Amino acid sequence: MEAIRELLDDYDVLAAFLVTIRLTVFSAIFSLIIGTVIASMRVSPIPSLRTTGSLYVNLVRNTPLTLIIIFCSVGLWGQLGVELADRDSGTFLVDNAFRLAVLGLSVYHSAFVAEALRSGINTVPVGQAEAARAIGLSFVPALRLIILPQAFRGAVAPLANVLIALTKNTTVASAIGVAEAAALMKTMIENRADVLFAVFAIFALGFVILVLPTGILLTALSRRLAVQR
Repeated sequence: MEAIRELLDDYDVLAAFLVTIRLTVFSAIFSLIIGTVIASMRVSPIPSLRTTGSLYVNLVRNTPLTLIIIFCSVGLWGQLGVELADRDSGTFLVDNAFRLAVLGLSVYHSAFVAEALRSGINTVPVGQAEAARAIGLSFVPALRLIILPQAFRGAVAPLANVLIALTKNTTVASAIGVAEAAALMKTMIENRADVLFAVFAIFALGFVILVLPTGILLTALSRRLAVQR
């Protein structure tokens, strides 16, 4: 306990976990937006959209997250000059790395969000879509007003799994210099190799505190919103 107290006094663990939480929240929002679009493409009546959505999901899901994150930094920024922050800002490097990490995490997890939503769409009875067409709704209004609201209810549990995985996968952002929890853990290990178990205990407990309540809350929400058949 003394070693843990000393580490907490010497290092700003809370700030590192706040960066992890920010990465999770922003990436979750963008993943949900992109994933919803991709899921809609996957069930579209237009063959080219279905093919594009399928290619996106299969390509991204089978690409390592570390590779995507590094590509966002080395490829988009280093080679193509894509900047997501104001170069004149005093925090340009920090802000740019953070936003590139959010981009990489969002692109990667949106593929899993799309599949989770597609599974939710598959739980909606076919009669719902047929009824929508019968009253004159085209594909997009029917999807927006009738199919997706029910699909989200049926996909809460798989979406919760994606969110939990996203929270843990934020550690990959340290590969491009984002000062989140995993990056601080590496620094602490390098500087305090004499108390490795204390370092591991701090960060293991930190991620449990982040992930466990999320899983419990979303599992309860899934049961509450489950559609009775």
